[in-house]
Amino acid sequence: MKRLQLMLAGVSLLLFCSCGMQVQKGNEASSANESKENAVIETMKSRRSIRQYHPQAVNRDTMQIILDCGINAPNGQNKQSWAVRVVDNPEFLDGITEVYKKENPGVEKGPSFKNMFRNAPTVVFIANDTSYDMSPIDCGLMGENMILSAWSMGIGSCCLGGPVRFINTNPAAAEYLKKLDIPEGYQLLYCIAFGHPNETPDAKPRDASKVKYID
Repeated sequence: MKRLQLMLAGVSLLLFCSCGMQVQKGNEASSANESKENAVIETMKSRRSIRQYHPQAVNRDTMQIILDCGINAPNGQNKQSWAVRVVDNPEFLDGITEVYKKENPGVEKGPSFKNMFRNAPTVVFIANDTSYDMSPIDCGLMGENMILSAWSMGIGSCCLGGPVRFINTNPAAAEYLKKLDIPEGYQLLYCIAFGHPNETPDAKPRDASKVKYID
């Protein structure tokens, strides 16, 4: 009888230890998940639009991770209704900038002006499918994925509309639009400048009153 009681006590102790270990592992997993979640939130809240960059282009291995994050964005019916073109060739960026300067002689450039993409060394051009009315939304979601993943790796970015407007509408820029090889039925929507930040801008205020719960 005493031997049976000892055996039962041993089994109970093993079960208690096992449960304790499972709870501990569960708590550790929960803490790890919270840390990951907080890292994502921190990336979102700390992100800034960067308008001054160091001259070196973003390493293509790093850029590929950013692009992979981009194309994994949610999109309607998995149409993936975007066309993405990456340019880190200075000849292209400087060339289209010279065209822009000739067409806009009165625009103040300043002594630090190098290219029309906030001097960024790497630019991603994003085109949308004009036959699908939700395509601009898909392209926006993709761009946000790219911007946030870039920031998490220390790469700055800035969304730009002006350069795309110029390329789309100015006949003098037609040569560069052709070089981008945009598919038929697509049009340039916006571009994103990427590079190593050469500034640390403060956060701009956000208007929380624009968000409301509807009961």
